[in-house]
Amino acid sequence: MNSPALNPVAPAHDGRLHARATLYGNGASAALALPAGIHKLAFPHQRQAVLYIPEGRGPTTPLLVLLHGARGQHGGADAAALRYAVREQVLLLIPEARGTSWDMFRGGYGPDLDFLDQAMTWVMRRHEVDASAITLAGFSDGASYALSVGLMNGELFSDILAFSPGCMLPNGRSASPRIFIGHGSGDAVLPVERGQSLATQLANEGYQVHYAEFDGGHLVPPAVAEAAFALLGVADASGPPA
Repeated sequence: MNSPALNPVAPAHDGRLHARATLYGNGASAALALPAGIHKLAFPHQRQAVLYIPEGRGPTTPLLVLLHGARGQHGGADAAALRYAVREQVLLLIPEARGTSWDMFRGGYGPDLDFLDQAMTWVMRRHEVDASAITLAGFSDGASYALSVGLMNGELFSDILAFSPGCMLPNGRSASPRIFIGHGSGDAVLPVERGQSLATQLANEGYQVHYAEFDGGHLVPPAVAEAAFALLGVADASGPPA
């Protein structure tokens, strides 16, 4: 297990992330880069993340950040994201929340957002990340967190993928990331009406939203994940809520 040291990053408690691939560009240190494969990263303060580094990479590489649901559940999104990252040669970062869920649900933005910022910065300092192709995705609580953090940091994230979200609690908005929301019609944990409502609200606010409803429960079917990944970087991919 790799044990990276965290370099100081400005606090992110206002909801803003400070990680920027453009700060490093060609200055990303190849000497510090990890080899291709799956790496378990152990950060200070018992923070952990998983990082997948693809075999073949161009001058810059897209980055997909995936956030888990309550109690670390991914609903199948992690396996789908890894398949996509391997196939499309994308960096995949999967950070862990400090507790059973993200800080937004435990009193407000704080240590988890700081860790997300620091982990992304750590990757950007070592690998040439495509600043125009950074996606924030999540399942369940992680989907709610992805929507909230992504909307507050739209100039950083080109796309937000929310699989079975329950809410969004952004402190503010910036830029206009593309948004995908997928939700199962039989979801007994977070009813499908929540996903429908979020998609409608965001579309009415002028965001480019693609909503996909499927027959199923609180999970991420491979076909739905693939449909979401297929939209990354595609303009005018919006679709009305079902």
